[in-house]
Amino acid sequence: QVQVVESGGGLVQPGGSLKLSCTASGNIRRIYNMGWYRQAPGNQRDLVAQILSGGLEDYADSVKGRFTISRDNTKNTVDLQMNSLKPEDTAVYYCNVEIQTRPLMPITNYWGRGTQVTVSS
Repeated sequence: QVQVVESGGGLVQPGGSLKLSCTASGNIRRIYNMGWYRQAPGNQRDLVAQILSGGLEDYADSVKGRFTISRDNTKNTVDLQMNSLKPEDTAVYYCNVEIQTRPLMPITNYWGRGTQVTVSS
């Protein structure tokens, strides 16, 4: 079994900062790409940022220069530092981790349950 758990969401004023954290645990042989997605009410789930196994980072245009993704391969964690938050950043944020559990097994996407981020005055 594999578990992916997010933490760090909450309510913040416009211009403020939040840091989201995600930890993968369980039967893990190797982790590949790690990322954060978000979904606002009535919208689809969109990629916010991802960090590849080699360390390359990719961001949605709407968060470039404000958000920073990082990972710690020794702890199986991925963080998202969010600065200069705007009301339009309000959404449920989901962690996504690509994991291989055993040799020769396919790489599988695992999702956390999500954490709410609300940006409001």
